[in-house]
Amino acid sequence: MKQHANNEGIRLKNWSTGEVLYDTLHSTSNVKALNCRSTICTANHMNTIKEVKPIRTGDAVLDDAKKFIDEFYASIEKFGSAEHLNRWSEIKTQIEESDGYIMKTEELKYGATVAWRNSPRCPGRIQWKKLQVFDSRHVGTAQGMFEAMCTHLQYATNGGILRSATTVFPPRQKGRCDFRVWNSTMIGYACYKQPDGTLLGDPFNLELTQAAQKLGWAGKGTRQDILPLIVQAGDGEAHFFDIPEDLVLQVPLRHPKYEKFTDLGYKWFALPGVSCLKLDCGGLEFSAIPFSGWYSDSEIGSRDLGDKHRFNLAPVMAGIMGLNTETNESNWRDLAVSELVVAVAHSFREAKITIVDHQTACETFIEHFKSEHEERGGCPTDWVWVNPPGSFTTPVYHQEVLFYWIKPLYGYQVCVENWSIKRLYKEGMRFKQEVKIPTTILILVGLLMLNVVCPIRVEKGKMVWPKLNPPTFRGLWLEPNKYLYPENGKYRSLHTTQNKPAFIGISGEVKPSRSATVNDQKKSF
Repeated sequence: MKQHANNEGIRLKNWSTGEVLYDTLHSTSNVKALNCRSTICTANHMNTIKEVKPIRTGDAVLDDAKKFIDEFYASIEKFGSAEHLNRWSEIKTQIEESDGYIMKTEELKYGATVAWRNSPRCPGRIQWKKLQVFDSRHVGTAQGMFEAMCTHLQYATNGGILRSATTVFPPRQKGRCDFRVWNSTMIGYACYKQPDGTLLGDPFNLELTQAAQKLGWAGKGTRQDILPLIVQAGDGEAHFFDIPEDLVLQVPLRHPKYEKFTDLGYKWFALPGVSCLKLDCGGLEFSAIPFSGWYSDSEIGSRDLGDKHRFNLAPVMAGIMGLNTETNESNWRDLAVSELVVAVAHSFREAKITIVDHQTACETFIEHFKSEHEERGGCPTDWVWVNPPGSFTTPVYHQEVLFYWIKPLYGYQVCVENWSIKRLYKEGMRFKQEVKIPTTILILVGLLMLNVVCPIRVEKGKMVWPKLNPPTFRGLWLEPNKYLYPENGKYRSLHTTQNKPAFIGISGEVKPSRSATVNDQKKSF
C-alpha cells in the first residue's frame, strides 16, 4: 500500500495490527462543523447545529461552486477542457444574476455519491459508488414530494434485496420556504402518551406523532403504528400522507432459542431511511434529501430495541432468559442486548432481507479506510459512530482516525420533528418575509405605539409608566416559516385525507381543498 511520508500528514496507527497510515486529506477541509477549542473537544456531540442558517449568496456560493465544478471535471478527466471552462462561465453568470445556479443531473449525481463517500459517521461507505440518485428537483408540491418518496421506497426495498438510494428535492432559494421532510426517518413507529403518563410505541417519535395528530392524523393506537410522511414544499405548508402498506416491508422478530420472545409479537421495518439531513454541494444546500441504505443487526437490537429511551426490551429479554436484574454484577443488560441482536439477525436472514452483522461491517470499513488512504490520502471518520455497540471485539476499535468534514457532504440542519408547541413559544416568532427597517425608526414607532396603547402619566412631576402584561402571540411558527394561528384554543393548519389536501377551519370542519397561504390565514382574523 502506498503511504504518505510522515511530514506530509497526520500519523494514524492501528493499535491491534501496528499498521500506520498518514492522513493528508484533512488539509482540504474548510468546513467548521465542530466547536472544539484548545482546551475542550465537542466532537462527540450529536449535532451542533442550533439555528436555521441564512441562505447563501454571492461569493459564498461562487467559491464552493468553483471548487465543486473543478472536482467534477477532474473526475471525468476533462479538467481544463473547453467544456469545463464554458460550464464554469455559465455557472458564474447564473450566480451573479441570481445568487444560485442550476446543476446538471450528472453533476448532482456526482455530488450526492461523493457526499456519501465523505460522510465521517457512516461505516458502510465502501458501497458509495453504487448509490442510486433520484433527481426530483422538478417537484413543486407536497403531493409530488410524497409520490417521489414512494418511488424511492419501492426501488430501495426491492422485495428485501435492499438498494442504497437518495432522492434530491429543490435546493434552498431566496423568496420561498425550504423543502423539508419532517420525519427524521422515512419509516418509523408512532408513540402515544397514555392517560397515566406512560408511552406506547417508540418514544423517539413522540413529538413527531403529536405534530401529525395536530395536522389531523389519527393512528390506530397500537405500539407499532407506521407514522405518516410529513412534508412541506416551497409554500411552507405541512401535509401528511399515509405510506401505502405494500411499500413498508416489516420483519416479524423471532429468536432461534427463546420462543417467549417470539410470542411478544414485535417486528421491525426493513429499510432504514434518514430524511432530516441536507446535501451541501457546490455552494447549494438541498434541505430535503431522504437517504436509505440497510441495517446493521446491532443498530436495531442494541439501539432501537435495547435502549432505555426507545423500546427498552433489555429487561424483558433478561426476564425471558431468567437473568438476575437486581444487580449489575450479573451483566444482565449486556447479555440480554446480545440476544436481542441475535433475534434481529436471525429474523432478517430467515426472511431473506438484507442486513449486515456488525463484525462484517467493521471489517469492510477497515478495508475501505485503507483503500481511501491509498487513493486520496485520507478517510474522514467519527470514531464514536463507526464503532458499533460491543465494538471492543472489532478491528475498528483499535484504529486511530481523524474526524473532519469535506464537501460535498450530508450535513445536519435544525430538525422540525422535535419542535413542540411549547418550544415554539420559547424560541419566539419568525416571519415568512423579512423587511429590513432601520433600528432607530423601529424604536420610535414602538415608543409611539406604546404611548397610544398605554399612555404615560405625569404624577407629582414624575413620569409614571403603566404596568404591562406579557405579550400574547397571534400565531405559532413551524420551521421553516410554517404558521398555526390560535383561536379559542384551536389552531388553523393543513392536513390531508386519503392523500388529498384539505383545509381545516377554526371550527374544525374539513373544507374543500384550496391553496392556503400565510396571507390567507392572516386575512381570516
